[in-house]
Amino acid sequence: KIEFVISVDNSTVHFAGAMGKKVWTLLPKVPDWRWGLEGETTNWYPSMRLFRQSERGNWETVVEKVAANLATKALRHEDF
Repeated sequence: KIEFVISVDNSTVHFAGAMGKKVWTLLPKVPDWRWGLEGETTNWYPSMRLFRQSERGNWETVVEKVAANLATKALRHEDF
C-alpha cells in the first residue's frame, strides 16, 4: 500500500496523483508544459506538491528542500 511518493516527473507521480495519494514531484527548471513555470501546486492533482529547480541542472537545492520538508514533518510527527 502506497501512502506517499517522492519522485521526478514520471508515470509513477501521475498514477499516484490520480489515485489521490500524497506526491512530492521534483521538477527541472524548465518542466513539461503541464506543470507551468512556477508554483508548488498543480490543478491536475490536488494532492501533489511541486519542488522546482531554481537553476537549470542543479538538483542539489531541490533535494535539500525535500529533505528539509521531510525532516520537519518527521519532527512534528505529521502524517505524510
